[in-house]
Amino acid sequence: MPRPFWSGHIQISLVSFAVQLFPAVEAKSEIRFHQIDRSTGERVRHQKVSASGEQPVESENIVKGYEYAKGEYIQIEPAEIAELRIASRSAIEIQQFVDLDELDPALFDKPYFVLPESAAQAGAFAVVQRALQQTGKAGLGKIAVGGREHLIAIAAPSDARLAGLMGYSLRYAEEIRSAAEYFSEMKTGRVDEEQLALAKELIKRKTKAFDPQKFTDDYEVALRELVDAKLKHISAPKQQPAQRGKVIDLMDALRRSVKEPPEKRKPVARAGAGAAKEKPGPRLIQTRARVADKRRKSA
Repeated sequence: MPRPFWSGHIQISLVSFAVQLFPAVEAKSEIRFHQIDRSTGERVRHQKVSASGEQPVESENIVKGYEYAKGEYIQIEPAEIAELRIASRSAIEIQQFVDLDELDPALFDKPYFVLPESAAQAGAFAVVQRALQQTGKAGLGKIAVGGREHLIAIAAPSDARLAGLMGYSLRYAEEIRSAAEYFSEMKTGRVDEEQLALAKELIKRKTKAFDPQKFTDDYEVALRELVDAKLKHISAPKQQPAQRGKVIDLMDALRRSVKEPPEKRKPVARAGAGAAKEKPGPRLIQTRARVADKRRKSA
């Protein structure tokens, strides 16, 4: 098991138990690029230098600085930051509980696995975990990591068979841009009730249980194909231009989408003057061959 991202206590009123947080996500990309000088092919490296003399500065000589006036800084040592009095650095105090549905998806940042620190903490942990699971609530508190204090939600996993807890770091409301600024001036079209009914039926028919395993990173696959092609000195596969037609009628498109099975659905589009004719199917080809054969015999 990897090292915990954070260790401390979860405190609910007078109840307290030690936990460890582990990141629930990881970067899976296998394609990693370096910056290369196009003319020489050499790797470009970055170096920290001073602004005045552009002299290299060693990492141990770099401290944080707050610019209180133009070009004037107050230096802050790492030890001074480490000694800040922040309770959430070592304990997540649950301030209130909410329904998970109350949390806007835009607030969610990163997920974490929450485990009891030791067997001695397992009893209290299990009671709180079961209570959160059966009530469908999430506890809200704060956690100090990465140089700032984050809002965090502690909840039971969506899979009831799992015994742990989940922690979700949340963005503060002030970090979320106002949707009204973007949507208030948007022009809205008239909603036809028959079209709406067909759209809802289409959504209903295409609704199925979510399986995250079915979704993959196609961009990563395309990058791998590009790298392999360059290593073999062959042409890389290129994206074919999308064939987009002009929708003839929304109602017709909705009706056809609902009526036809998914494998036979085709976009409702106006064929252009240069559009390719549909290729004959196997049955049509066989029929034409039989007709031609009869004509030859009769001749």
